[in-house]
Amino acid sequence: MQRQAKRPNFRVEKKLWKRFGSKKITPRQREKGAKWIKENATSWGVGEVSTSVINRLGMAKATKTAFRKSVSEARKRLGKSIDYLLIDAFFIPYVRGNPKGRQMAIVAGDEKSLSIAAASMIAKVYRDRIMLKLGKKPKFKKYGWGRNKGYGTKAHQLAIKKYGITRYHRKDFV
Repeated sequence: MQRQAKRPNFRVEKKLWKRFGSKKITPRQREKGAKWIKENATSWGVGEVSTSVINRLGMAKATKTAFRKSVSEARKRLGKSIDYLLIDAFFIPYVRGNPKGRQMAIVAGDEKSLSIAAASMIAKVYRDRIMLKLGKKPKFKKYGWGRNKGYGTKAHQLAIKKYGITRYHRKDFV
């Protein structure tokens, strides 16, 4: 028996998103939301690049590289090309299988588009899991990644000053 996905009520969801966007809800709510999105979305993908790529290319180019990987993964899951891309903030050139002009960059897109908001939630949960896993390793516990998830909190900055940076630190942010 095939499970039927709930049909979304976009007016209600948009109001909820403005109130409970991925940065405004608890990690547990974010986890549940990302799981629901993955189970009910037509397709989704995650693209990842290493810290060394970020340090070498810079955040903007590395983000575009990761975005292309996520589109490729979503296309494979879907089994056909993606009709149109909505992107948070900036245009992504050279997306394989996506003709030029078949994307729209929306500034503050996660506040204006449910698709972008959903992608943002999946990405945040994915990155948080990486940081939590790293934070459990004995040699990285001192950086507090289990709590700060790699963001530059005061405690994290003090740990960097005391212990130095690791290969997982993005040098532009230190």
